[in-house]
Amino acid sequence: MSRPEEQQEERGGREPREQRLGPVVRRRGHMQEGTTDQRLLDTAGSSDFVHQDPWRVMRIQSEFVEGFGALTELGPAVSVFGSARTPVDSPEYESGVQVGRRLAEAGFAVITGGGPGAMEAANKGALEAGGTSVGLGIELPFEQGLNQYVDIGVNFRYFFVRKTMFVKYATGFVVLPGGMGTLDELFEAVTLVQTKKVTRFPIVLLGTAYWQGLIDWLRDSVAATGKASAKDMELFHVTDDLDEAVALVTKEAGGSPV
Repeated sequence: MSRPEEQQEERGGREPREQRLGPVVRRRGHMQEGTTDQRLLDTAGSSDFVHQDPWRVMRIQSEFVEGFGALTELGPAVSVFGSARTPVDSPEYESGVQVGRRLAEAGFAVITGGGPGAMEAANKGALEAGGTSVGLGIELPFEQGLNQYVDIGVNFRYFFVRKTMFVKYATGFVVLPGGMGTLDELFEAVTLVQTKKVTRFPIVLLGTAYWQGLIDWLRDSVAATGKASAKDMELFHVTDDLDEAVALVTKEAGGSPV
């Protein structure tokens, strides 16, 4: 399993050792260019896509069926997000382990993106505590794969299908320090709560030093200029206390599924 620094080298030009296309793994001369999402969203070139898109719907449908089938009996669960680049020997990694462990001890399955870094940490904590550790992987142009601490793993081709699973089968989010993907999941969850697509869905950001700049911007720029309401700032909690984070996300859990 490659570590974040190895993945970074691959992004920088080194050829990946394998390619994951949904449930299919391709290696060496059998790897294909691009990803399924890329081919779906790319409208340039031939008009053949007019004839191909209806068939893509069947593939999308199959991904929903696979995800629903794997997770429908999961029970209460919390999705944990964070950076794939979090070093194993960092305090943030240890926080992820502790979050996963405490959620499992509280009777919740732990759902992550299944990758390395903070995701691996939360899966590890859940597994070591005897809980259910879930990883929802995604097809990427560089190697990643599911980490070794995942009990139930599903690899998706399409981001939007995967993102549905994160919300549908979780009753709350814990968000560790992360990058663009983490921010994407955070703001999608906040939007779903704001628009009442889900109700009683706690969102906890762990690490005030990391998140404070974003919180200040949301309050002083977004809310202050009327782009959001002051009440929207109450849709999530920010804390450094692991016990408080787990208590918030488990006590308030019970949101309606999408």
